[in-house]
Amino acid sequence: MYSKLTEVIKREIISLSEVKKILESVSLDEMDQIQRWTYDYSKKFAKTDYDNAKVMIDNLVNEGDLSMEEAVELVNVMPKSLEELRAFTFGWKKLIVTEKLEKIKSILLSNQDIANHKDEPGIES
Repeated sequence: MYSKLTEVIKREIISLSEVKKILESVSLDEMDQIQRWTYDYSKKFAKTDYDNAKVMIDNLVNEGDLSMEEAVELVNVMPKSLEELRAFTFGWKKLIVTEKLEKIKSILLSNQDIANHKDEPGIES
């Protein structure tokens, strides 16, 4: 049994990218086994970096009319088609019109394209 208990100061929904960023600031030697597993999971499954995830979540909440929880869920999974998006909205028991789904899809894809091309060298003429 643990002799030291941790007090919960605040609860909030965060993306896998943010989990990864937080755990990167901790030395592996200082992590317990669950933190190491969580860090390994976040490294493998985060679909984008923290900055892009933050932008996408903000845009999905503001422009996509989604809740924070819904936006984080989409950024964590990064669906690429309307059919994949509809699978989420069906699970949320929420009907979203096609035009709004297209907007959500464009937010996810445009920011994902930025993340994919960020490290590529530019073409000089």
